[in-house]
Amino acid sequence: MKKYMNMLYWLAMAALVVYFAYSKGWIMTNFETISAKQAERLLENDQNITLLDVRTIEEFKTGHLRDAKLIPLGKLEENLNKLKNDKDEKIIVYCRTGSRSIAASRILEKHGFVPLNVKSGIIGLIDSGAEIIK
Repeated sequence: MKKYMNMLYWLAMAALVVYFAYSKGWIMTNFETISAKQAERLLENDQNITLLDVRTIEEFKTGHLRDAKLIPLGKLEENLNKLKNDKDEKIIVYCRTGSRSIAASRILEKHGFVPLNVKSGIIGLIDSGAEIIK
């Protein structure tokens, strides 16, 4: 019985590790994760990129990147039609810290879009000197 309980414990721990790695976007991703600096460079040099903020309306009002389109994560799947029809166009996705944008990138990728997840979110963008507007 003790051996069985020990095996269950390690199985549960392994499942937690896999879940954590999945939620952080470290495994099972079909999209690219970029740094805040890379996002800034892309925005400066490529006019065919959509910028998507997946935070809440309240968070968006406290400050966001210029030209960012707000679609909160919980409403993303039902509002994909608000994104450009050119699914080959890249979409830079950000949230506060980079966690919700992973979930959003998974949704976008599932529907044929090309998401670029900003791994440190708007906090990283602010730290890298991105212009924030209110």
